[in-house]
Amino acid sequence: MGLNLDSYDAVTAMIDDLIGREGGYSNHPADRGGATRWGVTEQQARAYGYTGDMRAYPRSLAVAVYQRAYWLEPGIAKVALRYPAIAIEMFDIAVNMGVSVACTFLQRCLNVMNQNGAHYADLTVDARLGPITMLALDAYRQRRGAEGGERLLEAIRSLKGARYIEISEARPANEAFTYGWFGRMVEMAKKAFAR
Repeated sequence: MGLNLDSYDAVTAMIDDLIGREGGYSNHPADRGGATRWGVTEQQARAYGYTGDMRAYPRSLAVAVYQRAYWLEPGIAKVALRYPAIAIEMFDIAVNMGVSVACTFLQRCLNVMNQNGAHYADLTVDARLGPITMLALDAYRQRRGAEGGERLLEAIRSLKGARYIEISEARPANEAFTYGWFGRMVEMAKKAFAR
């Protein structure tokens, strides 16, 4: 957990890793996201002003969208100041499943690790990383330290894996992606272990 994500270069490297997992252009018929390039959906690209063909979507614009929409705006960068490895996992979840899912996973895990409110009050699971969530994360970190970060990370990863299964069970067309989603988890765990 000794990563340092407070520099532009470190965040860019994290985004480069993500783009490597996401790949180039895709328009898989089973993917509800439709046309994507560098992992950015056409809808997201349009929301940030891109009007061209997704096959030509510039990588530099994808990097900017990731920095703004998935790192800075939701507050995942603030998590990185406390537990960088958790922030990397949340960033990946935000891109792959949605920002609200990533934030909800953190809040749910903090709630079940607070010893029935003895360490800090239960959070309202509102899918936002506001000041109360950050205070709870600070209280958790102060009490649990680095070891607590490892356990919190595993709890979040567990929810991520369970969600992949739930998504595929609810919509069989998603089985086209399930094996790859778990490959993504394995790859990320290997990289985290190597750090």
